[in-house]
Amino acid sequence: MSLKGLLSSRSNGTARGALPPAASAMTDGERLAMLDDLEQSGLGWFWASDVSGQLTYLSAAIAARLDVPLDALIGQPLTSIFTAADREGRAKSLPLMLGAHKGFVGMAVRAVRQPEGAVLRLSGQPVFAADGSFAGFRGTGTDITEEFYREEETARLARYDSLTGLSNRHRMAHQIEATLTAFKAARRNCAVMMIDLDRFKHVNDTLGHAAGDELLKQVATRLTRAIDRECEIGRLGGDEFQVMIPDLDDRGVLGEIAQKIITMLRQPYSLEEGRCVIGASVGIAIAPHDGVTRDEIVRAADLALYASKNGGRGQYRFFSGELENETIFRRRLEQDLGTALREEQLFLRFEPIVATANGSVCALEAHVCWNHAQRGVIDEEEFAQIVEGSASLPDVGRWAIAAVCERAAAWPETVRVAVNVPVALFLADDFLETVAAAIDSAGITPARLELEISEAVFFGDTNIVDRTLAALFKLGVRLTLDEFGSGYSSLAYLRRAPFDAIKIDEKLVAEAERHDSRELGLVRAIVALAGALQMDTIANGIESASLVAALSECGVRFLEGPIFSEPLDAEAVTQEMAGGAWKIDPGSDRTRRARRRTVFRKIQVIHDDYAYEVTLRNLSKSGALIQGLADVPKGTQFVVDLGGGQLAVATVTRSNGDVQGLEFEQSLIEDGSGGLCTRNRVSPYALAAAGTPLAALAPGKLAGMDQGGAIPKFGYAAPSA
Repeated sequence: MSLKGLLSSRSNGTARGALPPAASAMTDGERLAMLDDLEQSGLGWFWASDVSGQLTYLSAAIAARLDVPLDALIGQPLTSIFTAADREGRAKSLPLMLGAHKGFVGMAVRAVRQPEGAVLRLSGQPVFAADGSFAGFRGTGTDITEEFYREEETARLARYDSLTGLSNRHRMAHQIEATLTAFKAARRNCAVMMIDLDRFKHVNDTLGHAAGDELLKQVATRLTRAIDRECEIGRLGGDEFQVMIPDLDDRGVLGEIAQKIITMLRQPYSLEEGRCVIGASVGIAIAPHDGVTRDEIVRAADLALYASKNGGRGQYRFFSGELENETIFRRRLEQDLGTALREEQLFLRFEPIVATANGSVCALEAHVCWNHAQRGVIDEEEFAQIVEGSASLPDVGRWAIAAVCERAAAWPETVRVAVNVPVALFLADDFLETVAAAIDSAGITPARLELEISEAVFFGDTNIVDRTLAALFKLGVRLTLDEFGSGYSSLAYLRRAPFDAIKIDEKLVAEAERHDSRELGLVRAIVALAGALQMDTIANGIESASLVAALSECGVRFLEGPIFSEPLDAEAVTQEMAGGAWKIDPGSDRTRRARRRTVFRKIQVIHDDYAYEVTLRNLSKSGALIQGLADVPKGTQFVVDLGGGQLAVATVTRSNGDVQGLEFEQSLIEDGSGGLCTRNRVSPYALAAAGTPLAALAPGKLAGMDQGGAIPKFGYAAPSA
């Protein structure tokens, strides 16, 4: 239909829905010319469709705007050409409006074939014949492309972070609120992670805010890659991020995701202003276990994040109802460190480092332990968690260097002693004097002292670091670059520092054992690099004979790990050396014993519907040691209530008086920062089904059993004198 025909049909005032004749002396030709001018100006376009919805007229300007030949559009259904432009799906449906034969105004549409192209605002009115039958539509169109995209961008900025493109604080709050409300009715789980970047302020301060902004963009990209499942990721502001993962309460899987995030975010970043390395700490809370409402879950995740940062950063931590009490307890232990140093409660254990070629012990790595007055022996791993970030860390480092040198003086000249140097001590003004004094006091040659230095020292003042390393080299001590391959590694460190050895990161070694190809290739590359720079290589954490063989084939010169020996007391080392040359062959029966943490707290164990209160003395992934019950035979099964909905089925494997050793049916998992937890917990939904009001799990005992009808099978042992 031509514009003249369209005009004629519109001039028919007898039809219902048609417009009345214009009150004007203008001729039809003049009116047609005016409409042509209006179409060409772009101020107004026209369209018409027949009874079946096919286009019978369309302004040529619209076809040109859509970049489609007009002939290809005429005769096509209007709904095959245009679709609603609202991305959120809230707009009225064009087919629905046309099918209802009702007028519409201001509907935003875009071409079906060009979803990112021009946007038009269509209006239309139905036209009816003289007999009242539907005859089609007549309407107008306007180009609103710029206005539409401007409004869409404004709406997007209200919901998304303008820098990273992730959801912003407002959208994350809305998404978590809506998800938890829906999931509460459906009895579904939902995890929330809080992520905070470590050392981000240092990047802003040294490289500038532009570098900081670019770094945040790269962090957002890595976060998106790290989580390969349905989730919502947001930036709350600054260097704080949040992740919501629906339908996941398995803390084993969540721990793997958190560790992957930490690993990916600590890899080096290349910015225009320079190269930098940061880290990340993660706190995790799960609904409904840790809370039911958004406020409860976010607060729980925040507390877990705070605990992970206090535990030394670069860690993840699950929320526990006892976190606040644990923080207080950890602070008390930190306060006790001063007493430990004054009263000589600290002691050393030594882990042999053997030559790959012949198995001879050539060095001993010192680990600091603590014989606490109330808690008993705190081993090297747990002690490292306590002392990390403590104000006493440099003092502990000074004590360790002096104690190591003193011990070395009693051992053969052929054996070196290695000790880790805290970054805070390395950068201290008296560090060089501390090392020199320890060597002089013990009367050993400087080359027998091996200082293991983390790459983190290179983030300090460059002049101080270079001057200290040069002075240590001049003093004659051996220097080892620790944890090489952990993500900070740079050839620049090796070129500017006089290291004698590179210690390959234990995580890289563990990956080499599991995957065997790419990681072993990295090990070979590190060995080749060390050889070119005339440095030795050390690999630790070795647990299998196959890995010993693989690392030997790669050319790693020195090895240490459980397959050779666990850390030994100084007296045991002295006895081993008394026989002359000390050689250790890798033993197939030697594996790392599941590390037991000293605990000393009250828990409940359940047997035959009766709950007993006992003392949990220590805990490992595979089992526990409890005290307080008498006459418990081997083979007895308990359900161990570790608190907060954590139930573990265990069997008594040994019993001695009032002490029982338990083996768990399913191993506990790491909580990311030195603790242990069960993979799953009792669901609050299950408790609610039993009549308990739906709420977060209490931090204490879950059992709370009515023992009125139950008969205890075991008696409580009398307290020892």
